[in-house]
Formats: sequence, structure tokens, C-alpha cells
Amino acid sequence: MLEITVTDIKQYIYCQRIIYFTYCMPVEVTKTYKMKFGKEEHDRAEELEKRRTLQRYGLEDGEKRYSVRLDSKRLGLRGKLDLLVVNKKEYVPIELKYSSREPGLHHKYQLTAYVLLVEEEFKTSVRRGIIHLIPSKESFEVKITPNLRRKAKGLIEEIRELVTLERMPDPVRERGKCKDCEYQNFCGDV
Repeated sequence: MLEITVTDIKQYIYCQRIIYFTYCMPVEVTKTYKMKFGKEEHDRAEELEKRRTLQRYGLEDGEKRYSVRLDSKRLGLRGKLDLLVVNKKEYVPIELKYSSREPGLHHKYQLTAYVLLVEEEFKTSVRRGIIHLIPSKESFEVKITPNLRRKAKGLIEEIRELVTLERMPDPVRERGKCKDCEYQNFCGDV
């Protein structure tokens, strides 16, 4: 079974061609300025996070675990979660995002995939996760519904099917996404 990453789920929702170029037709890409800057800010936020309290996430207490590596042979999925807060009552996965926009579906499905991994790894049930926007310092709680779980599992299968068929997906409808894309030079029709 092809093992994919949690990030692949986010990318697939954003633009399916990223998955095509990653697995079917690997090409060497150069990270864009926007991507480099976002990564630097993300790394900086992770470092500062160690000194911060949990109140910014609406949590009162818990142990913070950073850069949690998760892997499921059953799901064929792996990833590195930014932050996992564990207390007596629950496990709360937290993803840090360098974005000025409210979390989109691609972020919610990425978080849900992390939830699936946390549940399997720690033999627990996760009811919610949090997406924290670094620039605005806003936190968005995401209730993990059965529908979100089903959709995340379905996306894993869709990604595997895309890779197996090796068929170039249609371009995204929102062509603004292509402006800062590292794969833009490889899409001949955008």
C-alpha cells in the first residue's frame, strides 16, 4: 500500500496536481519566497510556543508535546503534528499555520487526518482539534465529526487512486492559487 503524508491531503484539496507531480512525475522544484518565509515564521512560532500558556487555545492545562511524529500502517499515512496537548480528559491536536485567512477545508481535513493518527497511536477518541493562525494569533476550534472523519479517509483513497492511475488532474478553478505555486512551470495549461 502506498504510504502518503498528512500534508498530501492538504495539498490534494488545494490542488490535485501537486500530488501528481509529487508521486507520478517527480520534478525538482524551487521553493517560492512565500513558502520560505512561511516556513521560517512557522519554525519561529514553534520555538516561541514553548514559553506560552495554553490559554491562547482555550485550554486550561495539559502537557505540550512538540513535533509529534505519527505513523499508521493500517491507514498508510504518516505525518508530523505541530503540537499535541494531553491532559487527563483529552488529546487535542494543534496545527500552526502562517496564514492571514481563516482555515480552509484543506486545513480542516489535514487536522482531521492528524486526529485519525492520534487516535490510533494513543488508543483514544479525539473530539476536537485546533488550527492556530500565527500572524493574527487566532485559534479556531474544529469539532471532529463523523463526516469529517469519513471524508478524510475518502481523500486518502482518492490520492492513492490518482497515483495508481497516473492521470494528470484538471487544473484548479481558482487560478489565483497558481500565482505562487512552485509547480506552476510544469502545468502547461495555466
